[in-house]
Amino acid sequence: MDQVNLIAGWIGILCGMVSGAVHGLWFHRVEWLGGYAAWPRRLTRLGHISFFGLAFINLAFAWSLPALPAAHQGPALDVAAWALVVGAFTMPLCCYAAAFIPSARHAFVVPVTSLITGVSVFIVKGLLP
Repeated sequence: MDQVNLIAGWIGILCGMVSGAVHGLWFHRVEWLGGYAAWPRRLTRLGHISFFGLAFINLAFAWSLPALPAAHQGPALDVAAWALVVGAFTMPLCCYAAAFIPSARHAFVVPVTSLITGVSVFIVKGLLP
């Protein structure tokens, strides 16, 4: 399972770099996407940085699994792994969607729930005795 999170992590880093490069084409324009404090610009920045942050969480998960005792590994960690992958790809998607369709902000329940589930299951089933 750690392979999926490893791949998701590196894809997230690549997506963060690409989205940053695209943002970099226009960020110097003061009024780009309505100005620095405008909802679309804030949400696209959040989407860009969420690629990196959640990629690092997936990498940390993948690199942590080999250090766990065998007794702490099992199907629950598969749930955690997939929840982290779902969160990593739906969070930027929600950010970019909500930037241009404000009502799409309600979809944030998907990545937030996925990420909380993934980290919680990892802590309870993987780390705690």
